[in-house]
Amino acid sequence: MQLSVALGQIDLVLGDREANLASVRKLAARAEIAGADLLVLPELWGTGYMLEQAHELSDPLGKGLFEEVAVLAARHHVAIVGSLLESAGEQVYNTATLYDAQGKRLHSYRKTHLIGLMNEDQYLGAGQQAEVVQTAWGTSACAICYDLRFPELFRRYALAGAEVIIIPAEWPTARIEHWRTLLRARAIENQAVVIACNRVGSDRANQFGGASMVIDPWGTVLIEGDDQTGLLTATVDLDTVAKARNFLPVFRDRRVDVY
Repeated sequence: MQLSVALGQIDLVLGDREANLASVRKLAARAEIAGADLLVLPELWGTGYMLEQAHELSDPLGKGLFEEVAVLAARHHVAIVGSLLESAGEQVYNTATLYDAQGKRLHSYRKTHLIGLMNEDQYLGAGQQAEVVQTAWGTSACAICYDLRFPELFRRYALAGAEVIIIPAEWPTARIEHWRTLLRARAIENQAVVIACNRVGSDRANQFGGASMVIDPWGTVLIEGDDQTGLLTATVDLDTVAKARNFLPVFRDRRVDVY
């Protein structure tokens, strides 16, 4: 099966939900024209890291910006993944959602690992679940930015059958080589397709490095962005997942009796 992916590598206006939504509306229209099955957006695409106003800038699942994503997915016939601030009672989470091409929310994932460098641990709650989801293109899972540094999460997904792992991010330019290396490592060690969208531009504290990517199970980078705004497109053959896992059966050869 072929999966056509669009990566919405954009700059964000800090705290300006309407301006960022306007950018995403344009991306969704362009993704439809490009024939994409899936559009991936950056982490916290609606607000950026304006976490001191997290309560005012967040929405419950299914409302506000989450609802806008559902509308765009259905209007442009494209599945959409990205993360937003989710309000749930007194708590706010950094939550990735996956809406299918009919606008139905198939999956939500609250960021598990909160990064102190971005003050997430001061303002946000940590997710407590990491599950896979069945999609039109197969078993998939989501992670968010800093999660990339924790291989245990990705191995959990792979053992649960994930063939595609989708990662919205705001990864700083200062550590962009870590981003490149870790993305390829997560794809290779889990024999999975990794689809990652990073923002560009800057906020009050960081410059962001782009380098959004689609990587196949052998670690081949099918497309990589630069540090400029743009819509990147690539098509990945999902049959390569089964071929890689059959040729080099690392999951079978794991020594769970030792480690």
